[in-house]
Amino acid sequence: MKKFELYTRPTCSDCQAAKKFLAEKNISYIEYDLSKQPEKERDLIRISGTRIVPTFVFKGKSLLRWMSKPKFLIGFEQNIDEIREILKIDN
Repeated sequence: MKKFELYTRPTCSDCQAAKKFLAEKNISYIEYDLSKQPEKERDLIRISGTRIVPTFVFKGKSLLRWMSKPKFLIGFEQNIDEIREILKIDN
C-alpha cells in the first residue's frame, strides 16, 4: 500500500470525511493540519497550485530512483473511486 500525505484543515467537512474513511479502512498516512502547520501551505501550493483541502499527495520514485512528480487529488468525495483504486481498497 502506498504511503501518502493528506493536507487538511479542521473546519473542512470533506477533510473530516476523508479522515474518517481512512480510519475505518485502517489506512496510515501523513497528515498536515494547516491550522497547526501553516508553513506546510507553501508545500501544498507548490505541489497542487492551490490551497484547497483535502489534498491527497501520492509520491513515488521514478525508474531512475529520482522522485517523480507527485500525483495529487483535490477533494475526497469526488475522488473516492480513484483513492480506492490507488490505495487498493475494496468497498
